[in-house]
Amino acid sequence: MATIYDVAELARVSPATVSRVFNGTNVSPEKLAAVRAAAEKLDFTPNRAARTLRRQSSEVIALVIPDIENPYFTEMARGVEDVASEAGYSVVLCNSDAQVDKESTYLRIAIAENMSGVIIATASETSDLDPILATGRPVVAVDRGTAYDVDGVVMSNRAAGAAAAQELIRAGYRRIAYIGGPSHIDTAAERAAGWQDALTAAGRAIDPELQRFSTFGVEGGREVMAELLALPEPPDAVVAGNNLIGVGAIQVLTEHGLTPPAVGVAVIGSLPFTTLSPNAVTVVRLPARHMGVTAARMLLERIRGDDQPARMVVLRGELRSASIPR
Repeated sequence: MATIYDVAELARVSPATVSRVFNGTNVSPEKLAAVRAAAEKLDFTPNRAARTLRRQSSEVIALVIPDIENPYFTEMARGVEDVASEAGYSVVLCNSDAQVDKESTYLRIAIAENMSGVIIATASETSDLDPILATGRPVVAVDRGTAYDVDGVVMSNRAAGAAAAQELIRAGYRRIAYIGGPSHIDTAAERAAGWQDALTAAGRAIDPELQRFSTFGVEGGREVMAELLALPEPPDAVVAGNNLIGVGAIQVLTEHGLTPPAVGVAVIGSLPFTTLSPNAVTVVRLPARHMGVTAARMLLERIRGDDQPARMVVLRGELRSASIPR
């Protein structure tokens, strides 16, 4: 039986282009015609190929995430595992450390081990999903958007950034900073855009000094918070772009005798119970477990043969205001 690679070779296109043609994604008319002609000549039937793949695949799915030590991704993984286990599937957890090369290695392993599908929070906008998609295996993107035409589950990040900043504005803070993860990752950029939206709507000027990007880890939060406090006019409040950034920022504030609410803090993501003064911090809680549950259900539907167009599910955060007033 002809494979997607045979069609790609005859049509002189990449296997990913063949996959996009049969998934209904827009491609150029020339490539569309070439792929269809090659498929007809080789008697290639995508549905038949998918059924063969499903018979050959193991009842294992891969979950590729950037940082297993981040409680947000741990909670997401639990949601994936709960759904997969109930359906008779095992989950292999792959920690990419936000490194594209490491991520690509895990995707190659997923192919080599005949895993049934992949759920992935991509390491970068340059992440290469072509090899896994070319095999016909389903992929669901989580947390971050992707240029690929695959199912996805993301957060309403811009709304979360706006809600966090709006709450600090309502509390009376005037000079509100934003600390985000790497600016090339859409979650960080979108949350920063929400912060800007809230300040603009309140008639506040956007001070470039107060918008900072670092890593999504505790050390990133510590480093940038220290830089902000060293400014001639430091901020009186800060929006932390994720939970670990928030932990780092609060640590530095506490070391300087500025425990919230002395300096306002709003965190996008749940704070660990061990964080100092958690009740003095505004939190936009992100439903990470629900994201994992939703992604796993979507992936299982694809594994079972669902061939509807790619879907995108957007989840909203839940605001929990600080219970200790300024």
